Amino acid sequence: MRCPVCRSTAIRERAERTAQGYRRFRCRCGKQFNERSASVLNKAQYPSDVIALVVFWRLRYKLSLRDLAEMFLTRGFIFTYEAVREWEAKLTPALVENLRRKRKGRIGHSWYIDETYIRVRGQWRYLYRAIDRDGALVDVMLNEHRYLAAAKAFFRSAKTVTGVTPDRVTTDGHDAYPRAIRTELGRQVRHRTSCYLNNRLEQDHRGIKGRCRPMLGLKSTASAARYRRCHDELRNFLRCRSRMRQHVPAATLRWQHMRKTAIALHILATA
Repeated sequence: MRCPVCRSTAIRERAERTAQGYRRFRCRCGKQFNERSASVLNKAQYPSDVIALVVFWRLRYKLSLRDLAEMFLTRGFIFTYEAVREWEAKLTPALVENLRRKRKGRIGHSWYIDETYIRVRGQWRYLYRAIDRDGALVDVMLNEHRYLAAAKAFFRSAKTVTGVTPDRVTTDGHDAYPRAIRTELGRQVRHRTSCYLNNRLEQDHRGIKGRCRPMLGLKSTASAARYRRCHDELRNFLRCRSRMRQHVPAATLRWQHMRKTAIALHILATA
């Protein structure tokens, strides 16, 4: 444990604890702090593990903000749906950054790219998504328009996040893709255009489409981009299959899901 002000390790633990049960410390510089003083949940009224579970359920399952508030009300935790929204905005950037860093260099060299439609404040927005041959997420980006600049930005982001330059890219034939691929990925990349070859990505869109239906809508492009990216990153992280048509025994499936869930909750609780 270090002091959040002077970064010194010459600290002394105090006898009393916080209302949530966290240990208190005093540094020789005079600063008093507790175990989560340096986190974004420093002044939260509930323990970090409870807040992390709320945000995890919000991202993973088809629950509205009011559903979560009602579910935890029966467990003795009283908060409003707006509190869930605030916790999500605070914790999801750290989770996205950590999960995107874990994917670097682990993506295949055959990409499938397409856009789907998301309604934000009554207007349709374009959600660019890409997966590799085995169904692993490459990248996701929300944009207000569907043109060359957006396609270039998406390819730059995908290349930076994954650290991989693909050998083959499959799209639906949109006019902006050929030039964006040549500019951002290089002329050596093979570009295929076929709506039938892209069916695996069209099926993968069902995850985000199914999550949109229980929600009442998103009110800003920034919050929509943050939520969509974190939802896709967490959904990809919890995948138990590493390749297409891979058989995973039920015991292994359960163990992998529990382990990855524990990792995601730890990232959220320590953000």
